[in-house]
Amino acid sequence: MTAQRETVSGAHFAFTDRWGGVSAVPYEQLNLGGAVGDDPGVVRTNREIAAKSLGLDPGRVVWMNQVHGNEVAEVEGPWPPGPSPEVDALVTTAGGLALAVLTADCVPVLLADPAAGVVAAAHAGRPGMVKGIVPAAIEAMVSLGADPARIVARTGPAVCGRCYEVPEAMRADVAAVEPAAHAETSWGTPAVDVAAGVHAQLARAGVLDRAQSPVCTLESDDHFSYRRDRTTGRLAGYVWLD
Repeated sequence: MTAQRETVSGAHFAFTDRWGGVSAVPYEQLNLGGAVGDDPGVVRTNREIAAKSLGLDPGRVVWMNQVHGNEVAEVEGPWPPGPSPEVDALVTTAGGLALAVLTADCVPVLLADPAAGVVAAAHAGRPGMVKGIVPAAIEAMVSLGADPARIVARTGPAVCGRCYEVPEAMRADVAAVEPAAHAETSWGTPAVDVAAGVHAQLARAGVLDRAQSPVCTLESDDHFSYRRDRTTGRLAGYVWLD
């Protein structure tokens, strides 16, 4: 696994690519998504591989049942046995507990205020960005003592605005909520730039330290892309505190 990794004052950020796992075609290789049709045992193995490569205990990684909404859950430890809650962001103050977000074109958003000891992970697809999942995650962090001016934000590989073609009416609806997401494909048709919208929301919330992955998932053979392949695996973003 060739993860994109960064550490800032005891807060850790990581994004996976598709390599180094044991999934077969069409999920090859490091599929971390448990609801895309891959063998559950293989997915568990992949999650163990990914966690251990990052120095994490696989049992201390918290996953979400993502539904393109704006609900945030505060967590203090791993979920009890059974399905994960239907939320699109997690927030915690627990050290050594990694929050994970799954994507295959949507924007994975990792947030940390190391001074306050608060981290969050959010799943920002087009619907979630429009519904305000990122501002909701920041609000949850602030309720736990975070200061937006101290928050470090990292967004991972996602489909870019040059590739995310949508109908004109959809672009207009999105841009009415978040003008920064208005985009055009490289071939001149209406598009949405979800990452640009997310970063505009971060800026308005007062988050100063922001960085965006240069990787477009649709253009990269090293990353899963739902828009490109439909039946495919999922990447993961992880954030945790020492």
